[in-house]
Amino acid sequence: MSTDQSAAIVESLTARFGDQIRYEQPTLTGMPVLWVSREALVDILEALRRLPEPFEMLYDLTAIDERMRSHRDGLPAADFTVVYQLLSVSGNRDFMLKVALSEHDLTLPTAIPVYPNADWYEREVWDMFGIRFAGHPNLRRILMPPTWNGHPLRKDHHARATEFDPYTLTVEGQDKEQQALQFVPEDWGMKRQNDDTDFMFLNLGPNHPSAHGAFRLVLQLDGEEVLDCVPDIGYHHRGAEKMAERQSWHSFIPYTDRIDYVGGVMNNLPYVLAVEKLAGIQVNERIATVRVMMSELFRITSHLLFLGTYLQDLGAMSPVFFTFTDRQKAYTVIEGITGFRMHPAWFRIGGLMQDLPEGWDRLMQEFVDWMPARLREYERTMMENSLVRDRTRHVAAFDTANALAWGVTGPNLRATGCDFDLRKKRPYSGYENFEFDVPLGTHGDAFDRGQLRIEEMRQSLRIIQQCIDRMPEGDYKADHPLTTPPPRDKMLQHIETLITHFLQVSWGPVLPANESLQMVEATKGINSYYLTSDHSAMSYRTRIRTPSFPHLQQIPALMRGGFVPDLIAHLGSIDFVMADVDR
Repeated sequence: MSTDQSAAIVESLTARFGDQIRYEQPTLTGMPVLWVSREALVDILEALRRLPEPFEMLYDLTAIDERMRSHRDGLPAADFTVVYQLLSVSGNRDFMLKVALSEHDLTLPTAIPVYPNADWYEREVWDMFGIRFAGHPNLRRILMPPTWNGHPLRKDHHARATEFDPYTLTVEGQDKEQQALQFVPEDWGMKRQNDDTDFMFLNLGPNHPSAHGAFRLVLQLDGEEVLDCVPDIGYHHRGAEKMAERQSWHSFIPYTDRIDYVGGVMNNLPYVLAVEKLAGIQVNERIATVRVMMSELFRITSHLLFLGTYLQDLGAMSPVFFTFTDRQKAYTVIEGITGFRMHPAWFRIGGLMQDLPEGWDRLMQEFVDWMPARLREYERTMMENSLVRDRTRHVAAFDTANALAWGVTGPNLRATGCDFDLRKKRPYSGYENFEFDVPLGTHGDAFDRGQLRIEEMRQSLRIIQQCIDRMPEGDYKADHPLTTPPPRDKMLQHIETLITHFLQVSWGPVLPANESLQMVEATKGINSYYLTSDHSAMSYRTRIRTPSFPHLQQIPALMRGGFVPDLIAHLGSIDFVMADVDR
């Protein structure tokens, strides 16, 4: 959003709501950040939702425990802050609202009437911080077990297993845990029967092979018709955001690999870009180009995994073996360049772990030459297969308005025909220097979601070819004191760099107090890191917004009235992994 547009919206809100707009906060997030009163929150959300170029999507909703934060100069008094990030696709802009709360009065009105996808986000904030949302239809834990004590993202909650008492599980304790997991239909507004039918309640999952991860979906069935369903997540929750509070800025990089665990360095990118904003680091063209090349290679490996398992869900057993064979060819290239395969954690603050090795271009070119014919073969044998078309055409279809209401991004949004790709709309890391097209669907159904990812792989190959042909010269690390760690050859020659190297490796850089945010077009949709620095060697608050979380929340709205086989096809077409959901 331009400065003039931002100012106009802020001015309009201030004129309408007066002193309910408490403070405009300068940050490095790249968007207006307004602190507003609790009483006016829903009205302000509604006003932003109704603009001529509206903020159609509640992109994220999270909170910050402010009680141990030292550098809050000028900010409104708050023990906890609830953060609402809004996204306008029509205006290609973002907006952030914050509400200050006292720990003695942790209640806000629900935003569900304005943004339906606030449901899960409010449950997460209640689960992690203990903040209540008045009017929420089912405010209960979503990531932690129902029996959990405390709210993990509060600063006074334990962070390590060694800080807890030794774990014991008695027979009585096990019975209690099992009882807590029992599904009670009435708790979700479901009936067990009507006048002439007893409904069946079926658990799909949480065993991994049936549901693309440790994911449970409880179905209310009348025969094969899905009357309703309840997604149950949290089985894969590892507390990545809590871990970030205990790791240096540098040492948290390997943890980012484990979010979308098939996305590889694509996970590193939003994190290191957000840290570089805080540090004031600008990388050179070579670093930016290598980052783009490796990210697009991981986009291909991720989409290949999707394609094979998607067809497997539809009953085709052979495709997964072919797509995994091609993934191995890509991993050979990744291993040759980074030394690792799935989780290289290869990007660094201010650069890369190392420069491209000799012969990288030959490896990459062999893969780029191999894949186009394979993609055409996949199209011919899979997507043009009449059985695949019958199983996926007009199945679980939704339009752009529905997608935005539920927070859907990435290929699943573009399958509805919505032309919104951050690489084009808001280029980062040098994407503006590449020629590529943004594939779009027309029906927003399960078929389009599959076909579109094949087209995206073709475009990724185009980008990689341009990287091979036009790789710039230059260093693989920025010449900046906060780059971690500084190049070894310089460290061995200059005492100042030696000292910096020692401090960076031992403690990591100390970044200025501020807030930054970076969104990227990741493999499954828009992924972002929202970082709060308190002038420390580690993050005060790291918020990881992942695309798969809202994509699963949308399932009940789509599948009511559908059939079980259609649900299976839809699950395959979403392309999610549970670490991306649960974090």
